[in-house]
Amino acid sequence: MANKIPRVPVREQNPERRAANFEEVCYGYDLQEATMEASRCLRCRNPRCVAACPVGIRIPDFIAALHAGDLQRAADIIAEDSSLPSVCGRVCPQESQCEGACILGIKGEPVAIGKLERFVGDWKIEHGAKTSATPRNGHKVAVIGSGPAGLACASDLAKMGYGVKIFEALHQVGGVLVYGIPEFRLPKERIVAREIEAVKQLGVEIETDVIVGRTVTVDSLLGEEGFDAVFIGSGAGLPRFMGIPGENLNGVVSANEFLTRTNLMHAYDERYDTPIYVGQRVVVVGGGNVAMDAVRTAKRLGAEATIVYRRSEKELPARAEEVHHAREEGIAFRMLTNPVEVLGDERGWVRGIRCVEMELGEPDASGRRSPVVKAGSEFEIACDVVIMALGTSPNPLLAATTAGLETDRRGCLTADEAGATTREGVFAGGDAVTGAATVILAMGAGRTAAQAIDRYIHEKKSSLKNN
Repeated sequence: MANKIPRVPVREQNPERRAANFEEVCYGYDLQEATMEASRCLRCRNPRCVAACPVGIRIPDFIAALHAGDLQRAADIIAEDSSLPSVCGRVCPQESQCEGACILGIKGEPVAIGKLERFVGDWKIEHGAKTSATPRNGHKVAVIGSGPAGLACASDLAKMGYGVKIFEALHQVGGVLVYGIPEFRLPKERIVAREIEAVKQLGVEIETDVIVGRTVTVDSLLGEEGFDAVFIGSGAGLPRFMGIPGENLNGVVSANEFLTRTNLMHAYDERYDTPIYVGQRVVVVGGGNVAMDAVRTAKRLGAEATIVYRRSEKELPARAEEVHHAREEGIAFRMLTNPVEVLGDERGWVRGIRCVEMELGEPDASGRRSPVVKAGSEFEIACDVVIMALGTSPNPLLAATTAGLETDRRGCLTADEAGATTREGVFAGGDAVTGAATVILAMGAGRTAAQAIDRYIHEKKSSLKNN
């Protein structure tokens, strides 16, 4: 039976070698491996994996097409619901979504859905499969931000016939895909740029170096620019800090800044002379995926790298795969440890951090055990750079320059389940609404908002006709 076939392992770059380069860690499947893994799928009548996918990809159907050798059909099935299969196949937390719901995972290993999606997406890129544009319907929508939420929303709207224009603040398109995720996890030119090109083939126009709230405003887009609706998918790029003494010292940076400099200044590419300082020892504070990205990047730039996290390893929020890869690469982990001060030298540069040991207290109402300080446990860790990976919040500029756009106490835009904000004609989704989350959740929010925008424009058109 299919469920007796063991999961096909994925080939990876040697840990010792990859810790010193920015080449992709995982090589992915070849055709034979992908076909064998696809044979494990039970083609469930009521597939739990589809329900667990934030964008609703028809997973058993694309896997069946792959197993039958019809890769074009597999790519077409995925394209109905996702414009970024090669990206999602690499960075989505499948273990807590589609693969986490796979029935084979109950007594064994789930189907490697993410690796199969990656294989199909890469095949589509390599074979130059083209995407055709849908005839325009006479209405146009502005999308703010070219990250996962914006790209997903724009793709769906373009398929519906809308004229879509994306406004991106940076000089490169892709949002967090290009500035936030390291090259060794997500190749920029080979994967991200080419999947964005497929979005453009749908007829989506993209303009870079436009800061909405400064260069243009939401009001001007809805007014003199003549857009019927606006979608805000600007992400959450405002870093958080701990508020402890010494955070203003030279050598303290946010993970957001560190990864952006590394990616957009091509520190990962030996052809570029990028002035990015890591010193000999780097400490990254945090335990999420961004923390893993930052600490593994610091290691590749030549530093001895350490993760400091105030909870236990069991509670690390990062993907298990990323933690496993980090350990393989020689990253040190200091668990149940919390910084209380960044220490500086006479020149104003970081020389270390003072920490306290933590222990887990009694469970709170949610069942999670909060860490408490262990008395008399202060100690120091010597380092040259401290990277804070404590999460991010949305930039307040959009809300501050747009009348009627409300935010919550975290600075996130207020929107209903469909993505409608408190300003008529303005929709939002992804990290701008939820705070920092995953690529696939942002894409799901973008798709939901696209449906809501379509309904809004049709209802407005119908209302005008009746009047």
